[in-house]
Amino acid sequence: MTDHVFGSDRITARVAGHGAELQSLVDGVGQERLWTGLPAWPRRSPVLFPIVGRLPDDTAWIDGRPFHLTQHGFARDRAFAWQDRRPDGCTLVLTDDADSRTIFPFRFELALDYQAMGDTLHVRYRLHNPDPIQVLPASLGAHPAFAWPQRQGVARQDHVLTFDQPEPAPIRRIAGGLLQPTPFPSPIVGRTLALSDDLFIDDAVIMDAPASRSVSFHTLDGTGVTLAWEGFRELGLWTKPEAGFLCIEPWYGFATPQGFSGEFTNKPGLLHIGPGEEWRGAWSVAVDLGSAST
Repeated sequence: MTDHVFGSDRITARVAGHGAELQSLVDGVGQERLWTGLPAWPRRSPVLFPIVGRLPDDTAWIDGRPFHLTQHGFARDRAFAWQDRRPDGCTLVLTDDADSRTIFPFRFELALDYQAMGDTLHVRYRLHNPDPIQVLPASLGAHPAFAWPQRQGVARQDHVLTFDQPEPAPIRRIAGGLLQPTPFPSPIVGRTLALSDDLFIDDAVIMDAPASRSVSFHTLDGTGVTLAWEGFRELGLWTKPEAGFLCIEPWYGFATPQGFSGEFTNKPGLLHIGPGEEWRGAWSVAVDLGSAST
């Protein structure tokens, strides 16, 4: 069995061994809240590791040698090992091997744990450096795509993002896959971002210093999800215009800034995990039925 189905009395989730990717999140009335992976974008909630975003020419220079490392890294396309399957969740692990070291010459152990509790799905990350000498430089990110609209029969324009804190700081944009040096004025008014396809004509909205640690994606009647995170520093928002999803992405790291060249270990935004040390982060998504439940 390649997928694991689990849940609580309020939600049901499904996770695949391939990429440790969340495949489904169904609420208590049977509504799918996750993007279903239709042709507009074939993924649902990929794991971004060991980079977030893109490198120039998809190349990491490590100790003066070029390594081919494509956008968002390789974890999303690797088979994770099942460490634990439970009625309320599961744990999956990916470790370095001969194949991974040909494109990323570092040792690592990446574990993801999923747990359903009430109306909330918790996703916990542990990135361990087992090497006794070498520092592990890496980025790690989540990329969950939520159905937009969140409830059938509701117009896409009748959705907003509401952050837990005001977000006046400028946003960042990418061009050609790389981070532009010039910041842009925030489209967020106070704590609220009105959603439209026009926001994403120039690709993702990147918040490199968000004050918030949670954001709600809701219809005007309150149906939606609330995403919270810890350990991650940045937040990306993305869709393809006219597609039926919105990605809300906690990251530790970002695409390479335009003009950067040199050793991968000097790339801005990386974690540097010492020998024998580890990093932990988490995100959760709580499902709200809004007035549709009455």
